[in-house]
Amino acid sequence: MAKLALLISFVLLLHGSMAQLELQQQRVWQNMQSQMQHRLRAKTHCRIQQLNAREPSSRFEYEAGTIEFWDANSQEFECAGVEFTRHVIQPNGLFLPYYTNAPQLFYIVQGLFFHFFVMMMEIYMGTVIPGCAETYESGSSSYASQGEEEEEEGRRRSDRHQKIRRFRQGDILALQPGVTHWAYNDGDTPIISVAILDVANEANQLDLKFRNFFLAGNPQAFQSQGQQVERRGEEEEQQGRSNLFGGFDEQLLAQTLNIDPQIIRKLQAREDNRGIIVRAERLSLVLPESGRQEREREQSRGGGYNGLEETFCSLKIRQNIDHPTRADVYNPRGGRISSLNSQTLPILSYLRLSAERGILYKNAIMAPRWSTNAHSVMYVTRGSARIQVVGNQGNSVFNEEVNEGQLLIVPQNFVVVKRASEQGFEYITFKTNDNAMNSQLAGRLSAIRAMPEAVLMNAYGISREDAKNLKYSREEATLFSPGSRSGRHA
Repeated sequence: MAKLALLISFVLLLHGSMAQLELQQQRVWQNMQSQMQHRLRAKTHCRIQQLNAREPSSRFEYEAGTIEFWDANSQEFECAGVEFTRHVIQPNGLFLPYYTNAPQLFYIVQGLFFHFFVMMMEIYMGTVIPGCAETYESGSSSYASQGEEEEEEGRRRSDRHQKIRRFRQGDILALQPGVTHWAYNDGDTPIISVAILDVANEANQLDLKFRNFFLAGNPQAFQSQGQQVERRGEEEEQQGRSNLFGGFDEQLLAQTLNIDPQIIRKLQAREDNRGIIVRAERLSLVLPESGRQEREREQSRGGGYNGLEETFCSLKIRQNIDHPTRADVYNPRGGRISSLNSQTLPILSYLRLSAERGILYKNAIMAPRWSTNAHSVMYVTRGSARIQVVGNQGNSVFNEEVNEGQLLIVPQNFVVVKRASEQGFEYITFKTNDNAMNSQLAGRLSAIRAMPEAVLMNAYGISREDAKNLKYSREEATLFSPGSRSGRHA
């Protein structure tokens, strides 16, 4: 009897453990489904009948720079769940600190004024990540051996802040939502950058509107030019807008920050007409010694570790994608392609974004292909190309020439083919997946090449010889040289 009771108890315990394990697995699966479906709930239906190569629809000028926006209400943007901007920061221009509700990828573009000297032009950017230590400091270090009171006074005289990074042409910058950042142009020519904002990303739990939250300046102070479009975000409530400090009571802020109310009025910037990109005195910024690899000082005097230095605080947010040796695909007669994903820049796994840099030589062709798991947002940085895009019904949704400064969104699984002009073609593409994958219709890596000849014969009603020609007529992989039917290089 005792053995029977023990056996029953064991069976009940095993059943309870299996039920608990099944419940945990169900919760994990539900959580994965919830994450996957959040983007579906956050975006509108993709009813694409016609794509358009678009240029900025609105432009805002500030004291030391401009910001341009693309019309986010168009069907392509609503389908992809993204917004797109272009920034120009003049020399000594300071883009005031702000954060957004959506992940961002920036690309530093070669501007009209850069030309040969562009590689010498650099931009500084600072990020303020919650909970991370102030590992950079300026000022005298002579107080290290002083008494406690003098040491504390010395610390107050020094300037401690989080890491400052230096960027230049060809860099991709990955910025998380809710993380404050600012930028300063220390060069002698304007710095131009373009950025994608993934408003349909699961990190954004508000809606499909892109929102800037400024910690300084007066966002309402601007001069607009061009067509006025009601964007999903930054222009819906222009009246009475201010930075975040402007919404708080002046006396409460003075007490909270323990500073004079007159300084509070400066913070609120109600009468500041410079906008959000202002002219600054040449900043004296603290960076690691020139000629050495940029590194973060892991220890700060009197501080210590808070446990985050090994996670978000030390994540790399920059990767240069322009250098020829960075290419993943190269054809000496066709061009090169460089990809950036979460394998090469791990922070992208949090942003769920990736990028591709393409340079096609004159008249070169990129194999017709589709992205299996992402929308593609392509911005033309130089030259022009004839591009055709075909949808799921076999209908042509785009068949035009695109030029420098234009933007084209290609929805997931739509097939696109590019042919460069006599001037060549260069672009940057942002993709809404941190490990975006492509499949091709032509070339050595194509779906056609992977099928048996008998399948092609019966599928297309062609002879075996024609099926062989269809499979093997292009030995090149992704980039095809012009005027050739049988290249020898990838």
